[in-house]
Amino acid sequence: AIALAQRLYGEVISNDSMQIYKGMLIGTAAPTKAEMETVPHHMIGAVSPGTDFSCADYAAMAAPIADEILSRGKLPIFCGGTGLYLDAVLYESGLSHSPGDPMVRAAFEAVALEKGADALHQLLAVVDPVSAAAIHPNNVRRVIRALEIYETTGIPKSQFDGLTPGAQAKYDCTRVVLSFSSRALVYARIDQRVDEMMEAGLLAEVEVLYKAGLLQGESPAAQAIGYKEFLPYFARECTLDAAVEAVRRNTRRYAKRQITWMRRYPDALEVQADRHGQMRSTGEVAEEVCQRLCMA
Repeated sequence: AIALAQRLYGEVISNDSMQIYKGMLIGTAAPTKAEMETVPHHMIGAVSPGTDFSCADYAAMAAPIADEILSRGKLPIFCGGTGLYLDAVLYESGLSHSPGDPMVRAAFEAVALEKGADALHQLLAVVDPVSAAAIHPNNVRRVIRALEIYETTGIPKSQFDGLTPGAQAKYDCTRVVLSFSSRALVYARIDQRVDEMMEAGLLAEVEVLYKAGLLQGESPAAQAIGYKEFLPYFARECTLDAAVEAVRRNTRRYAKRQITWMRRYPDALEVQADRHGQMRSTGEVAEEVCQRLCMA
């Protein structure tokens, strides 16, 4: 994203549902201070970790930033893996107007308590696989909300929101999706990134949030990969090595869900991040994107 911003006179807007929170930089792989000094960045560390922040909230904050960037003749470049948040900016969403039913909500809350988050998430996967791919099973509140919308309207949340690939976007935009021909390389990169996070002080960052009471219940930080896995460690229920391995495993699973989500967009500009089992350089990938954008 930085390489593209340098080449296309742009500014980066984080499209990561957890980078929005203050004090969650290492575990979300947020850009470093040096990287953010290279080109302007937005929507990073803007909200307290204790704040419930929805995709509608994200759109309400990010869209004006994109408009302001455009007004200065520059290009907004959204970067991150939270597809639902980006769709909320690009398309008119009916989420805030979707009906609710306290009794239906209570029934699903009971399922979560009795059978667990995974069982609840499976119910959503049956009726709305698109939303299930976008919502983490541990985010019980949002899983319940998606099920509630389906039960009260008969329409999957992903369709009710108007966030379908065929909808008319508010902006003239191009989706750029980085893909890998080698799944083994993806997993190796994930493992390497987790190791680098630990070396950069991830454990200390998580401990600060834990001691501040921000990793409890359904708080946003408690749902984040790279943070929730350390709760058993702090409770002396697992070793540090086991917690770190859980971060690796859950990140790999999340990567699979991201791939599923991006397949919704057949018109996306897909660019290979690897070649012959090796990572391509950032500059090489950025140059290819620029060339293909010019030809589009």
